[in-house]
Amino acid sequence: MSILIRGGTVVNADREFRADVLCDGPKIVAVGTGLEAPAGAQIIDAGGQYVMPGGIDPHTHMQFPFMGTVTADDFYSGTAAGLAGGTTTIMDFVIPEPRQSLLEAYRTWRGWAEHAASDYTFHVAVTWWDDSVHAEMGTLVRECGVNSFKHFMAYKNAIMADDEVLVNSFRRALELGAVPTVHAENGELVFQLQQDLLRRGVPGPEAHPLSRPPAVEAEAAQRAIAIANVLNAPLYIVHVSCAEAADSIARARASGQRVFGEVLAGHLTIDDSVYSHPDFDFAAGHVMSPPFRSKDHQAALWRGLQSGNLQTTATDHCVFCADQKAKGRHDFTKIPNGCGGIEDRLSVIWDAGINTGRLTPSEFVRITSANAAQIFNMYPRKGAVAAGADADLVVWDPQGTRTISAKTQRSKGDFNVFEGRTVRGIPSHTVSGGRLVCERGELRAVEGAGHYVERPAFGAMFEALGRSRVSVN
Repeated sequence: MSILIRGGTVVNADREFRADVLCDGPKIVAVGTGLEAPAGAQIIDAGGQYVMPGGIDPHTHMQFPFMGTVTADDFYSGTAAGLAGGTTTIMDFVIPEPRQSLLEAYRTWRGWAEHAASDYTFHVAVTWWDDSVHAEMGTLVRECGVNSFKHFMAYKNAIMADDEVLVNSFRRALELGAVPTVHAENGELVFQLQQDLLRRGVPGPEAHPLSRPPAVEAEAAQRAIAIANVLNAPLYIVHVSCAEAADSIARARASGQRVFGEVLAGHLTIDDSVYSHPDFDFAAGHVMSPPFRSKDHQAALWRGLQSGNLQTTATDHCVFCADQKAKGRHDFTKIPNGCGGIEDRLSVIWDAGINTGRLTPSEFVRITSANAAQIFNMYPRKGAVAAGADADLVVWDPQGTRTISAKTQRSKGDFNVFEGRTVRGIPSHTVSGGRLVCERGELRAVEGAGHYVERPAFGAMFEALGRSRVSVN
């Protein structure tokens, strides 16, 4: 079936302009004025609204086994929630157990994701190292369409990658034309601070941010940047939450290093006062890593987005319910780390960014879709409203409002970190793969309708980096 979106203002990363958008099947076939609707086409009136690329969330965890439990949202419920909020593609994480085959874990996650309602793709975590990991990274890039590898510098005695793993994996990723990514927190420092707090009799959620102060994140970010610099590898740092880490990225970029930074919608809008709340369920519901920071850090993250030193926004959607969080009622280190937000990211960032004058609509498109598509080699298939691109679109009502609540969200979670926030700027229609999947709050997600997105390895950029490495060394 064809869909004609008529009379809206198209917003891409480079400009906005009045145009109609015609979709035929899974692709956009024309963008222009006065387009004629084919016989039987569905027509969406976008008058007074924006037509933008569907959101790309570069950081989600659906059906994730973690800290002795499994996230509440599976690939269907999580992607359906995303579609309701205008997100049409997720980038999830394959996370092998220590010593587990990367390919074995990848096949497991691919099986789970067959239920997704929207398109999806994967980063693959490197949690250990030997010759088999070296070989399987090659298979994942050449045969499976994976071009990014994740490294957890936190979570000691679980999935933490030490410096030896980082060096070996960064070097291999560069050889393959893939992007190394890191969760930047010094895992040893976190572990020691956690034990100190427990010994001092501070077992509640208020201890969580104390065990992960900004310096812990800043040290790890700078260490990862230094390793990448020595190897001349690119680097993508997930969920940057503090001014010090953002400053490290800015300095590296000013010196010519290819370092990219991701920010979570929650870190832009929620401060660390949530951890001192007297209700355990409320405080524990906000436990994620890195933790929420003070308002000064929020301001620094906005400056990073405005300056272009931070490029993408995500959610780290990793939902645990109250009974799961309660495992840490007497020991904060046992509270499963994670919060939701995939349904709310676009509206929260629009409300806090556009409505305050911090961002323009084109800048909004850059940080919610286009930059992620470009960094991870999906552009212009994703992240653009253009002929030949995937028909993943959101029609955006800048005057529409919604009050966020766990009671009305599509996620299976029973908590929402944005609870009670009224946002101005919401999707009126979401089109995914050429299908109208949400219309004015009526969700029409179809289980299994999503497709896996293969991401080719990079070529020229990595060849140049490799030549630079040889010349320097």
